[in-house]
Amino acid sequence: MLLKMIYRGLMIGNNIRKMPEYKLAYFDIRGLGEPIRLILSYMGKEFEDIRISQEEWPQLKKKTPFGKVPFLEIDGKVIHQTIAILRYLAPQAGLAGKNAEENLEIDMVVGAYGDLVADISRYWRTESPNEKEKLRETIINETIPLYMSKFENILKKNGGYLANGKLSWAELYVVGHNSSIPGLVGYDIDENYPFWKELTKRVHSLSGIKEWVKNRPVTVF
Repeated sequence: MLLKMIYRGLMIGNNIRKMPEYKLAYFDIRGLGEPIRLILSYMGKEFEDIRISQEEWPQLKKKTPFGKVPFLEIDGKVIHQTIAILRYLAPQAGLAGKNAEENLEIDMVVGAYGDLVADISRYWRTESPNEKEKLRETIINETIPLYMSKFENILKKNGGYLANGKLSWAELYVVGHNSSIPGLVGYDIDENYPFWKELTKRVHSLSGIKEWVKNRPVTVF
């Protein structure tokens, strides 16, 4: 079993807590893992939140399906890729579309937000100080405003939701990612776009997610 090599048994006195059915492995950040943590919390699922250290990663990387995290183990079966995991869990959580057209609406929003995250990630990965500053200015003054104007229209069209006029896994995906952006680029979308902050508050107030956000580990991003 892939996660056995990094599983930490939880000890309470002399008793060992039963291993949860769901085990999520990711780094000690929110990032790509946070949307999965949110949906599992929303579902009310107990899960082992395994946070891989930089020292552990080189050896573990060789044993992952594609040398990437996050991955989720459910009853010994390993599934990977954030979007694939969310799509798999969404019907169980009642957060998927009811037909192909509704799922398409969700996928388009998720894909668009993924493009925004990719642009922001370029800044974080750039090593040249001059190039980083240029990228940051472009992201803050051009990229984010462009995407936010589009998302604002989508929210208005859908009664405050991102797709189909109702809550879906799209909200959990974007809000989960959004919490990492201030630490990545030094710019808080929530504080600069009230409608986006309201979306974050709505998701963070959901049962299960509210408790997770209150108690989750504090990380830079």
